[in-house]
Amino acid sequence: MLEQAIDFREESEALYELLAPLADEDFERTTQFKQWKINDVLTHLHIWNWAADLTLKDSEGFGEFLQEVATHVAEGSIRDFENKWIKGVKGRALLEEWHTFCLAMSDRYGAADPKARVKWAGPDMSVRSKITARLMETWAHGQEVYDLLGVVRVDKDRIKNIAMLGVNTFGWTFMCRGLEVPQPVPYVKLTAPSGAVWEWNEPSDDNRVEGSATEFCQVVAQVRSIADTTLQVKGEVATRWMSMAQCFAGPPEEPPAPGTRFTKTG
Repeated sequence: MLEQAIDFREESEALYELLAPLADEDFERTTQFKQWKINDVLTHLHIWNWAADLTLKDSEGFGEFLQEVATHVAEGSIRDFENKWIKGVKGRALLEEWHTFCLAMSDRYGAADPKARVKWAGPDMSVRSKITARLMETWAHGQEVYDLLGVVRVDKDRIKNIAMLGVNTFGWTFMCRGLEVPQPVPYVKLTAPSGAVWEWNEPSDDNRVEGSATEFCQVVAQVRSIADTTLQVKGEVATRWMSMAQCFAGPPEEPPAPGTRFTKTG
């Protein structure tokens, strides 16, 4: 089975276990991310998991779905579309629907050719890249739920997929903003949850990012401000990158302001 599909499944299971004890009314609690409620988080994850599953088995159907999204967004917003799509399902019923679908989807991606191409809103992607993107989204949006519930997430080494995505989207961070991609690409040295050391790019003493793999993933997925981490960043290129790093597709987004995203206590 494709490793990234297993990792997606395990990350989804971890989020499910966090949410399973909650009552229906708890899903209306507001997170630190754009005032989304837990229901909004699960709706967003579920619809785009569904879309990723659709593109794996029906590229024409996925194209029609994208057209429907575009038409609706032109008249309203993506959140309006997602709320319409979910048809009022929320709370524990939404949790179970999302969870059941995650398991089946991970099996389908796990059995697929990892090099096969699937359509998406931007350029086509490999099966491996698509399920990695769903892992990243699950982990990133899961963070606002962990933060809201006051739970410090204990990461596993499966976040290497997200760290690698962060490294690989160095150029994208600048291009999506219409900026020239600076050189050289910074050296990245991270300590994994297991204690292993992960390294990317040519070693450099004056153009580097070093520290916790979890914190690096938090920055590139924009769930933490770089100012709220202990990452060591040296050099102009590395500093510019970390100030606006974005490992996800779509228009440029501003990272959270310092002190605005954190795990609640009490």
